[in-house]
Amino acid sequence: MNVRLSIVIAMITVFLVGCQQAGNPQEVKATMSGSNENIRVATFAGGCFWCGESDFEKIPGVIRVIPGYTGGRTNNPRYEDVSAGKTGHMEAVQVHFDPAKVSYRELLDVFWRHIDPTDDGGQFVDRGGQYRSAIFYQDEEQRVQAEQSKDALEKSGRFSRPVVTKLLPAGPFWEAEDYHQDYYRKNPLRYRFYRNGSGRDQFLEKVWQREENQPKSVAPPVTKDSGYSKPDDATLRKSMTPLQYDVTQREGTEPPFRNTYWDNKREGIYVDVVSGEPLFSSIDKYDSGTGWPSFTKPLEKDNIVERQDRGLLTTRTEVRSRHGDSHLGHVFPDGPRPTGERYCMNSAALRFIPKEDLEREGYGKYLRLFENAR
Repeated sequence: MNVRLSIVIAMITVFLVGCQQAGNPQEVKATMSGSNENIRVATFAGGCFWCGESDFEKIPGVIRVIPGYTGGRTNNPRYEDVSAGKTGHMEAVQVHFDPAKVSYRELLDVFWRHIDPTDDGGQFVDRGGQYRSAIFYQDEEQRVQAEQSKDALEKSGRFSRPVVTKLLPAGPFWEAEDYHQDYYRKNPLRYRFYRNGSGRDQFLEKVWQREENQPKSVAPPVTKDSGYSKPDDATLRKSMTPLQYDVTQREGTEPPFRNTYWDNKREGIYVDVVSGEPLFSSIDKYDSGTGWPSFTKPLEKDNIVERQDRGLLTTRTEVRSRHGDSHLGHVFPDGPRPTGERYCMNSAALRFIPKEDLEREGYGKYLRLFENAR
């Protein structure tokens, strides 16, 4: 017996033993209001619901995540029957969220970045229809956004195989047994053992690629008299990582808390990864709790272009670089004083230049900012 098969068998044993200690399932009403008018509900199936709960609970604006079962033929399904494929249910999570803090479209982005949407036979080590991926929309608005999001993923070229994740109307959602709730918190060792051996994180790492592997810059070195310009598309495709290209050229969004600069606290400036034009300073950076680098204002206002973004059903203000024409992120009116603005940027669209490297890289005039800040 090979090592990989031994690990899989051990994982399945842990999974089954743990799940036999469950309690009684209860139906959860998937209303759009819940106990608060401002709370909304989203339902996703992405294989093991332990992982789904863990992934979504990290997102600011998510209030509660409930593992459970949906899409089946029977009432009051139990884990033993669901896991054996007897009821037609799928393991899923019901995500209760505040749309003022996180949008449904952003939750869709999180969902895609934590599953294999090309696998119609299950997810990773968990096989069978009960572990397939699906989006269960609550209303017409969610259906439209889910279709748009799936279509954008298919057109992105991220996967060589078709995206097979189902879009289905939400039906009764049955809360999983007590033992499954907060499993990753209650049983951290078992959860980590299962997750590490399932192949999920290895797949996500390969597909989405960590930003630490980004090249230094696409732009040529800056000189005193040089302007800023955008290289041709062939150069961009050759020089950039898929994530950089997707964000800057296709208006993509990187995952929160899994990007290079969201928690960077070093002194320096942030420039456009495409053109090299200065955009933001660490002096104006703050922790917004969103998992993306956020700033109260631009370093050079003239290098920023703001325009209406009607890509979703709600209008937002997109932020682009003037010379590189890179999609950077969005600006929101919920930032701290004195500006009241939150420039929420993608790390993949930026390159950070530490204070000590400013002179060498042609940005010496910005050294005075940090001298004055002392």
